[in-house]
Amino acid sequence: MKAKAQQPVADAKIRLDKWLWAARFFKTRAIAKQAIENGKIQYDGGRTKPSRVVEQGVLITLKQGFDEKCVEVLMVSDQRRGAPEAQLLYRETPDSIAKREAAALQRSALKGAHPLSDQRPNKKQRRQLLELKGGAVDN
Repeated sequence: MKAKAQQPVADAKIRLDKWLWAARFFKTRAIAKQAIENGKIQYDGGRTKPSRVVEQGVLITLKQGFDEKCVEVLMVSDQRRGAPEAQLLYRETPDSIAKREAAALQRSALKGAHPLSDQRPNKKQRRQLLELKGGAVDN
């Protein structure tokens, strides 16, 4: 049995949280809803609600981790499919791609100079941290 290709849904009213889930930006609708409520998703430049109806041609700005993506809605669908088909639902703007690549380069350049370590501090380093913070050091 073949899987049928994703078709645009004409005159369908699809919620924003469901569209974000179907476009594979979030693993579950609950996570998409939480991101919308926390202001990490903007619909045409403004805050929105999870129940907002998605329309074609709208710009949606998503903040995920260190990255911020601005995508244009090309198709509306309420079915979650594979990643290649989900990518047909939207197109990232060229400006957004350039900003993300510049930010990634900047992060990679700072990676070697990052003062934080991947390991926990040893006893000597903990004492030095306590001295910097002005705490008492027990000997």
